[in-house]
Amino acid sequence: MSSTLILTCVLAYSALLFVVVWLTSRKADNDSYFIGNRSSPWYVVAYGMIGASLSGVTFMSVPGWVGATQFSYLIVVFGYLAGYTVIATVLLPLYYRMNLTSIYSYLESRFGSSSYKTGAFYFILSRTIGAAFRLYIVVNVLQTFVFDAWGVPFWLTVAVFILLILLYTYEGGVRTIVWTDTLQTTFMLGSLVLTIILIARQLDFSFDQVWEQVFSGPYSEMVVSDWKAKNHFLKHFFGGMFIAIAMTGLDQEMMQKNISVRTLKGAQLNMFSFSVVLVFINLLFLSLGVLLYTYSASHGTAIPLRTSDDLFPVIALEQLGVFSAVFFIIGLISAAYPSADGALTALTASFCLDILGIKKRGWTEERQKKMRYTVHIGFAVLLLLVIVIFRMINDDAVISKLFTVASYTYGPLLGLYAFGLFSRRAVTDKLVPVVCLIGPLLCYILNENSVNWMSGYKFGFELLIVNGLITFIALTFISRPSAEKVV
Repeated sequence: MSSTLILTCVLAYSALLFVVVWLTSRKADNDSYFIGNRSSPWYVVAYGMIGASLSGVTFMSVPGWVGATQFSYLIVVFGYLAGYTVIATVLLPLYYRMNLTSIYSYLESRFGSSSYKTGAFYFILSRTIGAAFRLYIVVNVLQTFVFDAWGVPFWLTVAVFILLILLYTYEGGVRTIVWTDTLQTTFMLGSLVLTIILIARQLDFSFDQVWEQVFSGPYSEMVVSDWKAKNHFLKHFFGGMFIAIAMTGLDQEMMQKNISVRTLKGAQLNMFSFSVVLVFINLLFLSLGVLLYTYSASHGTAIPLRTSDDLFPVIALEQLGVFSAVFFIIGLISAAYPSADGALTALTASFCLDILGIKKRGWTEERQKKMRYTVHIGFAVLLLLVIVIFRMINDDAVISKLFTVASYTYGPLLGLYAFGLFSRRAVTDKLVPVVCLIGPLLCYILNENSVNWMSGYKFGFELLIVNGLITFIALTFISRPSAEKVV
C-alpha cells in the first residue's frame, strides 16, 4: 500500500469527523462540554463507548495475544460483565443521586478536599500516560509506513494528529464526542469484520471452517488452571471485574459520557447493553487473532520478533492487498481518535472542575469558557510532549512498564470509593494523599519480586485488587468512627 493512499485515508476520515463536529458543536456551552447538557440518547452512548473502550492497543494487541495466551483473555471479558453490573447498580445510582458533573466530587462530600483532589490527581496522571501510550502506538505505525519515507519528523506527525483532535473537541466536548465515538465505532467494527472476511478468503475457509478453527483449533484454550500463571482463570475473571469497576466506573472520561444521558434508567440501559455487545466484539478480535496466526503458519510469514502487536499490521499492510490495507488504516485511526479525544476532554473537565474549581468561583460563563480553552490546549501540548518522550525512550519494554505503572494508580481510587461506600468511618483528610502513595508503591515492588518471593507466582490483573485492598486497609488506620450521615 502506497504512503499516499494511507495519507488519503487519514485525511478523508478526518474530514468526515469534522462534518460531525460542525453538526454537533453549534450553540455549545460549558454544560455541553462537561456533560453534554444531559441530553445524550443512551443507545448512542452505549454504541460509541465500544470505540472508546477499544483503543489502538486493543486493535493490535488482542489479536497478537492469541499466539501466547490463546482464548484466555475472554475470561477477562466475562469479568468485565460482572464489573459493569456493579457500575450500573452501585456507582451510577450514586452519581445520579448526587447530580455529579465530576465523579470525584463524591470524595469531597464523603471525606474532604484533600481526598477529592487526590482522586482527581490520580485520574489525571493515569489518563495522561494512558492516552499518550495508546496514541503513540497508532502514530508510530503511521510514521513507520508513511511519514518516515517522506522525511517528516515524528514530533510533527504527532503534533498534526493532536491538533486535529484539539480542533474537533475544542468547542463541543462531550456532546460532540458522543457522536464522533459512534462514527468511529462503526468504522472500527467495519474494518474488523471486513479484515476477518478477507483473511478467511485468503485461507479459502468457509464459515464453518472459520468456526471450527476458532473454537476447536489449536488456539481455542480458554481456561488456564495453573495458579502461578498470570492468566489463571480466576485471576483473569476477578481482575477483569475490578478493571471494569476502576477503569470505567471510577474514570471521569468513561463516566462523563454515561452521566450525559438524561435519566439513570437510560444510563443503566447503556451500561448493560454496552457490556453485552463488548463480549462479542472481543470475541471477534480474538477470532481475528486465530486467523492471523493460521494465515502466518500456512503462508510462511514470520512472527515479528519485536512484539506480537506487529503481526496484524504486517499482514494487513503488506500481504493482503490494497483493500485490506485500507480497512486496517481506517480501523486503526478509528481506534486511535476516540482514545485520545475522550481523554483530552475528560482531562480538561477534571482539571477545571476538580483542581481549579471553576464552578465554585462564581465566574461568568464566558470566563469559565476561556479558562477551559486554555486548559484544553495545555493538555494537548502535554500529550504531545509525553508521546515524543516515549519515542525518545524508544524501548517498548520501558514504555509498557510506564503504562503499567499508570494503571496502578487506579488502585487508590478503588480503595477510596470502596471505603467511602462500605464503611461509615471518617478519615483524616489531610493524610489521604500520603496513604494513596502506599498502594501503588507496594504493588510495584510486589510485582517486580513476586516470582522470587512467592515460589514462582506471577501477578496478573488481580494486582489492581491488591492495590485497592492495601489502600482500604491503610485508610482504616487514619479513620475514626463517625456519627454523621454517610453520603
